[in-house]
Amino acid sequence: MRSAAPAPRVIAVVGPTAAGKSDLGVHLARQFGGEVVNADSMQLYRGMDIGTAKLTLDERGGVPHHLLDIWDVTETASVAEYQRLARAEIDRLLAEGRTPVLVGGSGLYVRGAIDSLEFPGTDPEVRARLEQELTLRGPGALHARLAQSDPAAARAILPSNGRRIVRALEVIEITGRPFTANLPGPDSVYDTVQIGVDVARPELDERIARRVDVMWEAGLVDEVKALEAQGLREGVTASRALGYQQVLAALSGECTEDEARAETVRATKRFARRQDSWFRRDPRVHWLSGASADRAELPGLAQSLVERAITA
Repeated sequence: MRSAAPAPRVIAVVGPTAAGKSDLGVHLARQFGGEVVNADSMQLYRGMDIGTAKLTLDERGGVPHHLLDIWDVTETASVAEYQRLARAEIDRLLAEGRTPVLVGGSGLYVRGAIDSLEFPGTDPEVRARLEQELTLRGPGALHARLAQSDPAAARAILPSNGRRIVRALEVIEITGRPFTANLPGPDSVYDTVQIGVDVARPELDERIARRVDVMWEAGLVDEVKALEAQGLREGVTASRALGYQQVLAALSGECTEDEARAETVRATKRFARRQDSWFRRDPRVHWLSGASADRAELPGLAQSLVERAITA
């Protein structure tokens, strides 16, 4: 049932992976006459369904979802391009009297959608040189350099994420400032209420392990094989996605499938901690417990929070 009160202009549901954001986003969209706008960088890719825990059509419950399945796996992700697409969807929904419900754990994508951020351009020569160095020396060496020039950026970027490390070093070289200095403090473009789904670390770790088991049982390996035939290995961004990167390594004989599975769990746990740290730094996020003991209460708590924001 739709609430009688008008919703705030935008609702954002954020937090670490496996916390329960997607289901909560569907619930809030139903309650407030909204539609979901994806803010998970890997769910933008067509065919990357199992490994990104993309909701099925049935799980979406009739709620329209936008910015899913828009890029081929060979395309390189661009936060600036996502920002353009997300703002267009948000503005269209607002013009139609609908409530945009932004859902995802990609922190920079969320901020790009709702905050006043301008992303520095690129320099082809600088980018090519850094990418060549990445190929020759590996991401670890570049991450060590980033840690010296911008410790905050190094803490936020996984040492294995060569693409983002290269981008951070490129921005530093182009602007002469730390990468994080190009991300100003909160300056909202939209009237937004942000809801963070908070799960205690031990339970979140268990959820992640279960999720990876479910992905494997659902056919993640076959999904990766199919995407490999579509150029997944050549995809600078998509090939580094959690689960996909590990399965590709197993298919190349670099490790066993069991080792790939275990590494996916470990890497996802590390990633979830980084996501949590990112969103904790934003004082605008209202945190609600998503623990199993009170999980049934989470939709009601979130709905009440939105309604309070309307009348505040």
